[in-house]
Formats: sequence, C-alpha cells, structure tokens
Amino acid sequence: MAIQQYIHIGKIVATFGTNGQVIVQHVLGKKTTLKGIKALFIEQNKNSYLPYFVESAKPKNSEEIFVQLEGISSKEAAHRFLNKNVWLPEVEAFALMDTHAPIALLGYSVVDSQKALGIIEEVIEQPHQVLVRIFIEGKEVLIPIHENTLLKIDRKRKEVWVNLPEGLLDIYL
Repeated sequence: MAIQQYIHIGKIVATFGTNGQVIVQHVLGKKTTLKGIKALFIEQNKNSYLPYFVESAKPKNSEEIFVQLEGISSKEAAHRFLNKNVWLPEVEAFALMDTHAPIALLGYSVVDSQKALGIIEEVIEQPHQVLVRIFIEGKEVLIPIHENTLLKIDRKRKEVWVNLPEGLLDIYL
C-alpha cells in the first residue's frame, strides 16, 4: 500500500464565535465548503498530523473558511488550534483546488532552457511571488515564480517553464 501523501493547504488563523468554530486560511484558490472532506489533518507537532472530523464548513471568502470540528465546542477548546497547519490527503486536496491556484503546480516539472531541473515538492506563497521547492542532485533549490521568471505553464505535460536569472542555481549548487 502506498504511503498517504499529505498537502499543506493552510492554517488556522482565528477562532470564531463561542461554539468552537475556527477560521482556516487556505491556498486552494477558490471558495470551498470542503464538500466530500470528512476530516482535516492538523499538525500537532512537526510531521505529526491528527485527523479532526469536519462537522460543518462554510466559505468566508476565496481564502478563508469557517470550520466546525467535531468535539471542539468552545472558544477555549478552539484556541489551542491557533496557528496550527492544516493538511489534506493529496487526492482530496487536488479535488478541491482551483486548477490555476499556485498549489496546483505540485508534482509539475520545472524546465529551464530545454532542460528539466526537478519536480516541484512544495509551493511557498509569498506576497509578491511564489517559490517552488525542487531538488537538484540531492540539493534543495528554491525557484521564484513571478512575471520575470515564468515563461509558461503547460498543464497537459505538467511543466512549468522558467527563465532563471544568471547565477541563481549556482547559489544552491
């Protein structure tokens, strides 16, 4: 059996009301009711995800969602989840995300001047750019994806074509 892969989709940024609701800020790229999702996996400690069953969820906007988790029925109980990372199994995350959300690039190949550099392992969203984490010869490399570096995204072939600044890869390799 394959090991379950999890995708980091956001974090709990606030509590809401007095009955234990939390607000999850997510990177799925569209409003969602978490339809079909039975549980969110909340990171208690690094690389340790515990499932919490979703009683109800309703979108606040395209980046935030109100979530009622089973067994969390007071503001105090919800408070211990503040700033905790939220993960979903890969299959469920991909089913929910907008195909144009940066997170949808996970698993794509990064290609620079005709040469594949590596597979996107993580997408890090920042205010003015997106960074993608790949590995080249076993070394971690962060590639900035923004208007100056992105040439095209080929969704059929799962490729992100980039034009990297001179010397960027030398910093890592």
